[in-house]
Amino acid sequence: MELKSTRYDVADGIATITLYRPDRMNAWTGRMHTEYRYSLEQAEADASVRVVIVTGEGRAFCAGADMQALEGHAAKGGYDSGTRDDIPKPGFGVRPEFDQNFAYHFGLTKPVIAAMNGAAAGVGLVLACFADIRFAVPGAKLTTAHGRFNMPAEYGLSWLLPRIVGLARANDLLMSSRVFLTDEAYDMGLINRLVPHEDLMTEVTAYARTLADGVAPHSLAATKRQIYVDQHRDVGSSVAEADKLLDEMVAERDYKEAVRAWMGKRKADWTWPNK
Repeated sequence: MELKSTRYDVADGIATITLYRPDRMNAWTGRMHTEYRYSLEQAEADASVRVVIVTGEGRAFCAGADMQALEGHAAKGGYDSGTRDDIPKPGFGVRPEFDQNFAYHFGLTKPVIAAMNGAAAGVGLVLACFADIRFAVPGAKLTTAHGRFNMPAEYGLSWLLPRIVGLARANDLLMSSRVFLTDEAYDMGLINRLVPHEDLMTEVTAYARTLADGVAPHSLAATKRQIYVDQHRDVGSSVAEADKLLDEMVAERDYKEAVRAWMGKRKADWTWPNK
């Protein structure tokens, strides 16, 4: 696929997806969504990729849906996603709950880190929230945005935000659609780390490197799967699944390699998914 509104780069096991419409503050379109899912699909299929970073080009992370698209919905009298039926489906097929827009992130085996280089509104905030880890620059504006456009809370954000920041804070952000800054978002636990703009990608890449080099890839994939599947099941089922995975994973080559690397004080040579 020719990428027109995004960029996709891979270096040393880290894939970086850049939303690339800087003249439109990386406003979201059907084309961008299709390309984003295509790039995630490439990262999932590439055994050399351990971590995915998503960021924006220019002064914004993603300003939300493109206003021209919003005008188009009004003219048509209904919502049009701008995507085709054959859109790539990374993360699909794991659980029925994950086979939906943006929820597909929960079915991915690779962690996704949002490097929020600027403002995020509406679907831009949704994208960041569905990432596993969020780094952001200070003073950037955030908003759920939907309220001012007579829209519902979008793409499962009403499910996700209470689980990230708690019900009271989520109710405030969702019901008011108010603008808040990344500084406040950090205080409420929505952002993992605030980083000056000039250092953002350096710090995000360094963190991604600790995951890529210091955590066994099967462990990373299994842990991510446990985290999101466990949101839908009871604690006993979680324990049973953890015990089952433990029996399976200690029999793998990477477990033996991890022990040898630890004892030898060297970097492990992971091979999963090639067992």
